[in-house]
Amino acid sequence: MESLIALFQRYAGKGGYNCILSKMEFLSFMNTELAAFTKNQKDPSVLDHIMKKLDTNNDGQLDFSEFLNLIGGLAMACHDSFLKAVPS
Repeated sequence: MESLIALFQRYAGKGGYNCILSKMEFLSFMNTELAAFTKNQKDPSVLDHIMKKLDTNNDGQLDFSEFLNLIGGLAMACHDSFLKAVPS
């Protein structure tokens, strides 16, 4: 838990308010922490689409609970991938 909070806080607030990720902070997070994912995307608008989907209150930024939706989705995708890799 502490690591997730620290990760969020590492990127949030560079624009002045440390409780949200601005679009630029979100892009910085994605391009740094999830570089393998972002580099393999053929659609340049994929990060915009992800942000819009995560931004449930449509304020153009991500609070911690919206950020956790990203982390939860990634965890589920990894879990599903591991299950598919394990022989029945």
